[in-house]
Amino acid sequence: MSLAFDRHDHAACRRDALAAAEAVCAERGERLTPLRRRTLEILLESHVALGAYDVLARLAAEGFGSQPPVAYRALHFLVERGLAHRVEGLQAFVACARPGAGPHEAAFVVCRLCRRVAEEPAGAPPPRPDGFAVERRVVEAQGLCAACRDGAGEAP
Repeated sequence: MSLAFDRHDHAACRRDALAAAEAVCAERGERLTPLRRRTLEILLESHVALGAYDVLARLAAEGFGSQPPVAYRALHFLVERGLAHRVEGLQAFVACARPGAGPHEAAFVVCRLCRRVAEEPAGAPPPRPDGFAVERRVVEAQGLCAACRDGAGEAP
């Protein structure tokens, strides 16, 4: 299905995502500051969705500050540039599986036990009434991944 649930070279996955993030920032004349980079690295450690306070705890332990705006600003920056996504159903964040594609809609398959998240292209927009401007669409399917169904529910 997707990298979150399939075996893959996760070191290459992380390396490619960080390179894409650097390219996106350079292209826009923005900086991937140490805080923003570390926030992305934390999200890239696995394909598991993390809450803002989980990210904040890690950042605080590494000396980046302990106030919520520290994490929220970094996460907002990453989401706005298409480098991370907010998974609404979990109130959490996950690194983008297609970094460098710019801000885009995605559909998510979410394991409710291990919190791994697979990102899939969102597909065609739903029909809408004339004059209705869709500002944001959220598509999330929650269930159990094969590992959790089999009782081995650890994120890879």
